[in-house]
Amino acid sequence: MVLVSDIYQSRTDNGAAIILRQDPVVYHGPYATGELALSEHQLRSYRRNGFIQLRGLLPEAEAADLLREANRLAAACGRGKSPEAVFEPDGPEVRSVFRVHRLSAVFDRLMCDGRLLDVARQILGSDAYIHQSRLNLKPGFSGKEFYWHSDFETWHVEDGMPRMRAVSCVVLLTENNEFNGPLMLVPGSHMHYISCVGQTPPDHYKHSLRKQEYGVPDPTSLGFLIERGGLQSSKGPAGSVVFFDCNTMHGSNSNISPFPRANLFFVYNSVHNRLGTPQQGLRPRPEFIAARDDAAMLERIAPLHS
Repeated sequence: MVLVSDIYQSRTDNGAAIILRQDPVVYHGPYATGELALSEHQLRSYRRNGFIQLRGLLPEAEAADLLREANRLAAACGRGKSPEAVFEPDGPEVRSVFRVHRLSAVFDRLMCDGRLLDVARQILGSDAYIHQSRLNLKPGFSGKEFYWHSDFETWHVEDGMPRMRAVSCVVLLTENNEFNGPLMLVPGSHMHYISCVGQTPPDHYKHSLRKQEYGVPDPTSLGFLIERGGLQSSKGPAGSVVFFDCNTMHGSNSNISPFPRANLFFVYNSVHNRLGTPQQGLRPRPEFIAARDDAAMLERIAPLHS
């Protein structure tokens, strides 16, 4: 049963709908400024577009070290058929690895690095915890697409995330170029919530992480967003970092080039926005996908690299 008071209803018996955002994009709080926070100009760009890209934020050598760790972790999880590993829908390649900050000491440290956490706390206006972390991999010639979606729609329905007070931080571990399926975003789409059609089946995550079928925007609504805002791809060198709002529409194409693509995601959620009860009587998704118990406030650490 969906409560009428839920302003972000989705996957109900109703048809698709476009709902104006009811939450701030940048929240007021104690982290409005910081040593490594965004400038006012950058913050205005984030408010307007729903994302910002910081090219070359991490040095090339550091990005190379992170890529080696990502490849090691993906290989180990793939061989062991770890529950955190998600495989391509029609092949043996690892598509994603979840909860990487608990599987790797390297990524555990990086999530608290001031270069990332200062920006996340500034946007959220509060302390933060990690709602979800993952590696998304696209091997050359075989990496499949991630279809258009708003993360918040899934997190609201399937995880019980109350409001739009989360931000994704994407660290490019390889060059993302026009050939290897870079992350694509719809500027300004964060200001409209797309209510999707279709009832969510039990344990939907077992299929959606490989190929999403529910929580996908309808073509008319998607066309409306793209006609208003256009499309932008987050092409850039390894070490670049993208921050995007939890309701920003995004996706990526398949990789039919020989160039592998690897991106690391940290989803920072406000400590004031912890998960509640999933919608429609759904059972909570596993802890490695949506943190409930392992949701401690993050303590900032100084960057290892200057």
